[in-house]
Amino acid sequence: MLSTSVEIRVRYEETDQMGVVYHGKYFTWFEVARVHLLDRIGFPYSELERKGFLLPVLNCAAKFRAPALFDDRLKVEARITDIPVARISLDYRVSRKDVLLAEGGTTHAFVSKEGKLVRPPKGFLRGVELCMHRQTSSQSSEELT
Repeated sequence: MLSTSVEIRVRYEETDQMGVVYHGKYFTWFEVARVHLLDRIGFPYSELERKGFLLPVLNCAAKFRAPALFDDRLKVEARITDIPVARISLDYRVSRKDVLLAEGGTTHAFVSKEGKLVRPPKGFLRGVELCMHRQTSSQSSEELT
């Protein structure tokens, strides 16, 4: 499993009339974490697009457990759980300290600019595998200390 996390500070404009974060904003935060994860793999979105690869969302879902409020400091985690072939699925978790606020997922297809289903670019899978290996090695080292 390959994962990363980003810190988000809830802005006032992200809250609704009830004083909680509007549910649609979570998908924006999922995207922020997803972009960060692609950067870690070595394939930023902008580079993928330059090379002719697009990643449209095929499916997205979220389950909300507790509200986020203005000025909360949140951790948004993104995880790739499987090696992608023509599709890539990610899981997300949004938390405030130790409180899980939301979890969700997205599935994306690799398509050409013409909209045809394609395999990921050369090196993408290798980048995922290398990052997974590094992360697993790092976690194993931390467990030993």
